[in-house]
Amino acid sequence: MDFFQHQQQARTSTRKLISLFGFAVLSLLIMTNLLVMFAFGFLDSEISTAAILEQLDWNIFLSVSAVVVSVIFIGSLYKISTLSSGGVAVAEMLGGKLLTHGGFDSDEQKILNVVEEMAIASGTPVPPVYLLEEEGINAFAAGFTASDAVIGITRGAIATLDREQLQGVIAHEFSHIFNGDMRLNIRLIGILHGILVIGIIGYYILRAGGRSRKNGAGLVVLGIGLLVIGYAGTFFGNMIKAAVSRQREFLADASAVQFTRNPDGISGALINIGASEYGSNIENPECSEISHCLFGAGMSSFYSGLFATHPPLDERIKRVKPSWNGVFVANKPKHKHEAADKKTEKAAKEELKKKQTIAATAAVILAGAEQLSKTGEPEQVNLDVAIKLLAGLPETFSIAAREPYGARAVIYALLISDDADIRGRQLSHIEYNADSGVYEKVCELLQARDQLAVDARLPLIELSLPSLRQLSFPQYELFKSIIERLIDLDGKVSLFEWILERLVIHHLRRNFDPKSSRARKYISINKLTDEVSLLLTVMVHVDKQTDLSAAEAFSSAQSELDEVIISLQPKDGISFKVLDSALNKLNQLVPVDKHKLLKACAACLIADGKITHKEAELYRAISEILDCPMPLLVVEE
Repeated sequence: MDFFQHQQQARTSTRKLISLFGFAVLSLLIMTNLLVMFAFGFLDSEISTAAILEQLDWNIFLSVSAVVVSVIFIGSLYKISTLSSGGVAVAEMLGGKLLTHGGFDSDEQKILNVVEEMAIASGTPVPPVYLLEEEGINAFAAGFTASDAVIGITRGAIATLDREQLQGVIAHEFSHIFNGDMRLNIRLIGILHGILVIGIIGYYILRAGGRSRKNGAGLVVLGIGLLVIGYAGTFFGNMIKAAVSRQREFLADASAVQFTRNPDGISGALINIGASEYGSNIENPECSEISHCLFGAGMSSFYSGLFATHPPLDERIKRVKPSWNGVFVANKPKHKHEAADKKTEKAAKEELKKKQTIAATAAVILAGAEQLSKTGEPEQVNLDVAIKLLAGLPETFSIAAREPYGARAVIYALLISDDADIRGRQLSHIEYNADSGVYEKVCELLQARDQLAVDARLPLIELSLPSLRQLSFPQYELFKSIIERLIDLDGKVSLFEWILERLVIHHLRRNFDPKSSRARKYISINKLTDEVSLLLTVMVHVDKQTDLSAAEAFSSAQSELDEVIISLQPKDGISFKVLDSALNKLNQLVPVDKHKLLKACAACLIADGKITHKEAELYRAISEILDCPMPLLVVEE
């Protein structure tokens, strides 16, 4: 099953989940109505079941049902709205602390490096990392989309697991991002909270009934009944949540092995959980709400089997490493090997330093359908190139990208023109409008820009995103306006300028405009043929085709679209504004149709048998804009 099938499956799972909870809500409606009518004497408690329907007051039934549905809906909506900022809200709910580069804790620095490597390799924006001060070994990915995702990890995990095992854990969490699990997880939290609100209301009615002289007995009965109904609904809701979650954990484990090509990584992490006295437990009381988001079971109890959101450890380990002997053995204490580890790490860094131009020389070449099939399914080769690419970044860019002032300067520096007159005007605009210190950082970066490989530009943008997310809203608005002005100052928009602006805004919008996370309307590709035609026309003309006409390249795309009717558009009628509008609509395609569209885009580019840097950048950017993460592409020319 590939990325697009996983996405389709996530949509199917959501529909099934809504159906199951629909039945649960229907049961709650019936029980609540009967409770109200018995509590206040509308029905005789001794009458037969058949007679109940005859005595039932349907006006009261409809009124009570409307109230119950409203309570569940408002309760769910409230909970989801509190999580509207995406993964950050979940991390903060658990008491997570944002990790930043430059600290003195080697374990914290190691996990930041692992997350960056995984993100760059897989073609997703680098997510912020939050540390939970918990002794248990655990982690999670949370958010609505890849653009607002965060990675959370416990102190126990980074202190206990070695780098290989951390890679396995983080690869597992990235697979949840690829497979569309995160949005489903947040919906689960919201729906369960809505049902729980009925029980909470019952508690307050019970308290009020105890003080009331009028209808006190009825209120007490009603309160106790609502408590039972609310918590019974939550009981069965948690069982549904657990059943949905367990199979997705097996899939994420398998995806982690595919990504890292190393079953010892994730199996080693799971073995350490089994060997640890703390296991994967999280003491935070909010853990129960997000248990289905975690790498390992976050809590245990005598009835945990009913609500187990994760399969048994030994079963998970056996699936990824059949040769496991069944013994849980913890990692050896790190201090015994600290000197050797530092020596090895230093030697590795020195080796990588020699490869400053690795992005131009170590190639992972786009090879038609074979490479396209890896969308959302990165492999070890992509990870290797990402590690080398990050090590080969000029030090000034590498450091700047990892803090808010420097990250803004990185984006500005990438937009500075080579033309002396335009460059002067751009720098002047930055000097007089940007926050203090940013202009000086831009000037510093420009001195090293010649050392920056072309293939490193998009990864550098992704590397800057966690720092840019830390901006305040006014800072973000200023940052966005300066980008627009730097692009406008030369009177035209280049392809790279459009890609940069579109990617930065696409990935930051969720952070600064939470409303953009609202449910998406899915559309069939047959209803967007004009937009498809326009995008494929752009792909045909992005760079000169070798010994091939535009019409011939376009016909290659048509063969990937089955019976979808498209036509080559006049080149002169295309603008970036029109392309923006088309992409906004195409991002609403159902997953299987996105697959067709990207295959058609790839067919355009490789019709002449090769792909250029410009084509690779555009293809990767289009994939990101369509929320289809393309593993790192590096091309040779």
